[in-house]
Amino acid sequence: MNWKDTVVVITGASRGIGRATAIAMAEQGANVVCTARSTDAAPGKLPGTLEDTVRQVTDRGVRGLAVPCDISDEEQVSTLAARAIDEFGRVDVLINNAATNYWQPLAETSVKRWDLVMNVNLRGTFLTTRTFLPRMLERGEGRIVNVSSGAATDAAITAELGIIPYAVSKAAVEKLTETLALEVQPSGIAVNCLRIEMAVATEGAKLLSEGADLSGWETPEAIADALMWLAARPLSETGQVLNVADVKRLQDSAG
Repeated sequence: MNWKDTVVVITGASRGIGRATAIAMAEQGANVVCTARSTDAAPGKLPGTLEDTVRQVTDRGVRGLAVPCDISDEEQVSTLAARAIDEFGRVDVLINNAATNYWQPLAETSVKRWDLVMNVNLRGTFLTTRTFLPRMLERGEGRIVNVSSGAATDAAITAELGIIPYAVSKAAVEKLTETLALEVQPSGIAVNCLRIEMAVATEGAKLLSEGADLSGWETPEAIADALMWLAARPLSETGQVLNVADVKRLQDSAG
């Protein structure tokens, strides 16, 4: 896939993996629509804002668009899609990266916290997919890449860390990927998922692991490379849920 002049929407693009992916795609010539809740006017607790990512994108000589959005809000997602289409006329690739987490045993997890994780990780993925998908179906072409976690399949780690809501949401995202891929494959839409099975040194992870040795952790840039590879696969390659290690092995085997 030639990234030049493609139009990519990335959720959770103010920092971490989303930011790294936006910059990496821009370096390859893609125009990038970035969305997140942290903005210059209303920054979050962690470093990074939506506008700063877009500045990094446009510095690469391509077009970028910053659209603040809570992806769990249907109206805001509709606005996101409308602005992307108004600006670029189409969307070629949707990267569903935004997610949130909460560490606590299930017996101590409030309904509010459960709903927050589900609303961002699962409802948000559903809303962005459902909103952009009709345009892709009209064109007869499009790519959707969802982001999952090793927690979706590793019950021991999930229980040890106290992240059952997160794990459940990511397992559902994987099932959404596999079933939607079958539904839309005849229409020329590929839907795949990257399962991040290792610790990644994002801003949030660094804050939560203050003082820990992060030398063995993966970088957001390495995950961005895997996401780009998966997003660029032929449209016939769909319904896949691949670990980062799977992608690296396939990249190596392809030379």
